[in-house]
Amino acid sequence: MHLLDKASTPRDTVTIRGVSLPLPELVDRAFFQPERIEALRQRLQAAQPFPHLVIEGLFHPRLLELAAEEFDAIPWVDVKSRYESTRRSPASPVLGPASQLYFATIHSAWFTEWLSAITQVPYLLPDPKLHGGGAHESRTGASFAVHRDFKLHRSLGLRNEMVLITYLNKGWQPEWGGMLELWSAQRDQCVTKVAPEFGHTLLMPHCAVSFHGHPEPLQAPDDRPRRSLAAYFYTSPDAGKVRDDQASSMFLNARRFDRLMRVAQMVTPPILFTTVWKMSSWPGRLKRKLLRSG
Repeated sequence: MHLLDKASTPRDTVTIRGVSLPLPELVDRAFFQPERIEALRQRLQAAQPFPHLVIEGLFHPRLLELAAEEFDAIPWVDVKSRYESTRRSPASPVLGPASQLYFATIHSAWFTEWLSAITQVPYLLPDPKLHGGGAHESRTGASFAVHRDFKLHRSLGLRNEMVLITYLNKGWQPEWGGMLELWSAQRDQCVTKVAPEFGHTLLMPHCAVSFHGHPEPLQAPDDRPRRSLAAYFYTSPDAGKVRDDQASSMFLNARRFDRLMRVAQMVTPPILFTTVWKMSSWPGRLKRKLLRSG
């Protein structure tokens, strides 16, 4: 049964530090209705200066509050250069239970299918090791110069398709800085600003002109941190291109006729093999049997 279709019962909850979270309500199921998906897709494509989408209230607020509490226990990695000053969770992070639940949710098959439906990018792959993602935190004076994200995953070679960022900052004020600026294709001006407000989730597809950053140093009172959870999603260059003979199991004790058919399929161009198969006069029952065996 689909997670979002389950009725809420006491067994459909998880308890974190005494707080009970209903699993079917970790995300707002209203956003998964077909008409809402279409509306989100249209908003994404119409956004300027490049496609992006800000969704308010996608995730259960108590889940995000619990995740924010866990930031104080993260073994941070400080990132400082002439272009950025921030800190991030380490590679392949072991985060707190609420943060882990957040990432397990967005990495699930049903959530990535939802992202595919909105962005029209099929075969999306999550990254459980959170390369470039995870927990992010900036404090007073921190900034991140305008930039475009990486094109390929450094280790896997997968193509970066989009980033999903959920902000965890209640009552964030524009005068504090830290607004995510989306810049024009000419890279000469900021066109749109995204507030890092609690419960706002930014979906930003990667493209040639997706330049963004928060270049103004943070000036939040009392050294208040700017916090977020981020994850990238990828596609393989071979997605949708794999041949049947490359993706089928090879059985050691296959019948002789089945082995001959498999060899024929491997050495014959796919289009020619399919054409001959369809034109043949073999009984339909045999065809179905061979198809099941493959």
